[in-house]
Amino acid sequence: MIFTFGTPLSYGIFRTPFSETFGVSPVALSTVFSVLLFMFYIGSGLVGVFAVRLPARGVLIAAAAATGLTVPALYVVDSYFGLLVVFAVVGLALGTAFVLTASIVPRWFDVHRGAATGLIFVGNGLGLFVLPPLWQQAFAVFGVRQGFLAIMSVSAVAFLLAGLVCRRPPWVEESVTSAREIIRWVGKLARTRTFQLLFVGIGLAFAWYQLLAAYAVGLFSARGLTQAAASTAFGFIGGVSILSRITSGYLGDRFGPRRAFLGSLGCAAAGIALLVLPQIPVLAVGVALIGLGLGGSATLYIPVLMGVYPPEKDSAVIGVFNVAVGIGAMLMPPLGTASIAYTDGYTVAILLSLGLTLAAFWLVVAGTADSTA
Repeated sequence: MIFTFGTPLSYGIFRTPFSETFGVSPVALSTVFSVLLFMFYIGSGLVGVFAVRLPARGVLIAAAAATGLTVPALYVVDSYFGLLVVFAVVGLALGTAFVLTASIVPRWFDVHRGAATGLIFVGNGLGLFVLPPLWQQAFAVFGVRQGFLAIMSVSAVAFLLAGLVCRRPPWVEESVTSAREIIRWVGKLARTRTFQLLFVGIGLAFAWYQLLAAYAVGLFSARGLTQAAASTAFGFIGGVSILSRITSGYLGDRFGPRRAFLGSLGCAAAGIALLVLPQIPVLAVGVALIGLGLGGSATLYIPVLMGVYPPEKDSAVIGVFNVAVGIGAMLMPPLGTASIAYTDGYTVAILLSLGLTLAAFWLVVAGTADSTA
């Protein structure tokens, strides 16, 4: 899990070294990274939908093989189109590894499902914390091609090991439906009110952070922090989220994943609201609350969904909702940048983030009402 989110969300570090090495403009490279995110979220989500009828071990080993194929790729490609293909494969492979692992591991636990999910999602938090500086160091020390080869080699080995040990529990009935039946099931699911509310709600439960990431460092700098301190403050959100991923899992076991998930969104909303105030101590409290909210919501959305939908559709359910997260990942950064550019300030961007969080809260409450009644 460390190597799933860590690499795609390090794309900002790739921009300058790749532009200089391959002679591709930063604007053109931004489209390469858009394809990376599209395949990571939406492409892998679609793979997850159909992987529900396939052995999990085989799919994970295939993701490891695809990752391994990209290891020497930068020694072969030297064009924009080549980079586009390489990063499309990287996004799809890493996203597939995430969807399968995230949907299957919680199925092995009943009483302590929230805690188990929290522990496995610590890997995502560590990836967001460790991989960006690791990529930067690899490029600085080894160069782009050798640095890419080193980290992607380790990623491929990690996915191979996961593939060798990860399988669905024997007591969970494996889906034997055909691809056509799965498509019909998804179509029928999409027409239900519960799915529509949860699809938008889960998407917005991640969209607020994707929007925040577009302007957080600039906001912290505008509040009087140096650029280095502003970057550290933003990284602190991810650091707090590592601890809250474990804690929220235990709270989910004790109070129910739905209540703990909504509590996490409440923490995030409170923290975002505090960003309006200019005082540094208030800003620090806001950052801590946002970190708590991020870790909890990122961990608990899977137990929430697993309590609503049948276990034999595990990867299909997570795959479908991964598409919702992917839509937000593509839309929120431009929205955040535009809101700052057109208003010449951060207040509108902060209020948009708060509005998305509150909307996610309401939609999840409404979407899970039937299943908890």
